[in-house]
Amino acid sequence: MGLFNAKDSKAPMAPILLFLGFLISGLELTGAQVGVCYGRNGNNLPAEGEVIGLYNSNGIGRMRIYEPYHPTLDALRGSNIELIIGILNNNLQALTDAATATDWVQNNVRNYSPDVKFLYIAVGNEVHPNDAEAQFVLPAMQNIQNAIVSANLQDQIKVSTAIDTTLLGNSYPPSAGVFSDSASSYINPIITFLVNNGAPLLANVYPYFSYTDPDGNRGYQNLFDALLDSLYSALEKAGAPNLQIVVSESGWPSDGGTAATVENAGTYYNNLINHVKGGTPKRPGQAIETYLFSMFDENLKAVPPELERHFGLFSPDKQPKYQLTFG
Repeated sequence: MGLFNAKDSKAPMAPILLFLGFLISGLELTGAQVGVCYGRNGNNLPAEGEVIGLYNSNGIGRMRIYEPYHPTLDALRGSNIELIIGILNNNLQALTDAATATDWVQNNVRNYSPDVKFLYIAVGNEVHPNDAEAQFVLPAMQNIQNAIVSANLQDQIKVSTAIDTTLLGNSYPPSAGVFSDSASSYINPIITFLVNNGAPLLANVYPYFSYTDPDGNRGYQNLFDALLDSLYSALEKAGAPNLQIVVSESGWPSDGGTAATVENAGTYYNNLINHVKGGTPKRPGQAIETYLFSMFDENLKAVPPELERHFGLFSPDKQPKYQLTFG
C-alpha cells in the first residue's frame, strides 16, 4: 500500500482531526458501494466459511482477495458477494503466455462462475514502473482479457490492475495532477487498454496526513478527495477523461504509527463509508466504489512498519474493532 508523502504536496498541513472529520456535501447521496478487502497474512484468522458468514452478517456485499485461493472461492459460492480477484505480482510473467492465462481463467473463474459473482480481475497490485514485473502487466492483462472474451464473460467481468498514488508526478493542486514522466510510459498503454475494454482503473488510496486546499472553486477538506481528483486530472491529461476509478483499498491503522489509534481509525472508516456516497469535488454526486482495507488485523504482514498489521476492521476472533454500518 502507498502512503501519500505530504511534503511532496507543498501544501499547508492541517490538524489530523480536520481530515478525519470529512466534509459531507449537501448533495443527495446515492447508494454506497463499499466492500472490504480480505487479506490472509495471519496465522490466527477464521475459517473461510466463517469469514463469508461475517461478511454476510454485517451486510458487506463486496470483497477483494489478492490471489485465487480456492477455499475462499468455494466458500463464496452462492453468497451473492461480488468479488475482485487478484493475481499476485510474482505470477505476472507466467501469464504473458496465452495458454497459461487461459488455464488461469478456467481454473479460477470459469470453474466458479456464475456461483461466484466476479466483478474485476486485478492483474498485479501496486506495480511500479521500475519494478521487474512492470513489463509483464499489460501482456498479462491482454491475455487474461482474451481468455475472458473466449469464455463470453467480458460483459460481467472487467480486467484491470491496481495502482497506488506514487505514480503521480504532481498531485497539488488536484487539478494539476499528472502522472510522472517515469510512470507515463508504463501507465498510458494500460489506460488505453482499460478505455478500449470498458474497465475501470483500480487505485489504492491511503490518506495519512491532511491539508486544506482551495483549488479554484473547489474546496478540498480531506486528502482522500484531493488524491482521487489528482488521479482523475492525471487521467484527463493522459487522454482518458471518462475512465472511472474504483478505490480498491483505503484504510487507517489502529496501532503502530503516528495518529494510529482505534478512535482515529474508527472515525476514518465511518466517515469514509458515508463520504463515498457523494463523490469528490471534481465528480460530485457520483458514488465511489470503494474497498476498505482490511477485514482483519494480519499478524504475519511484513514489518516495519508495525502499522501494517493493524488495518483490520475486525480482530481475528471476529470481534468488531469499530461500530460500522455498511448498508
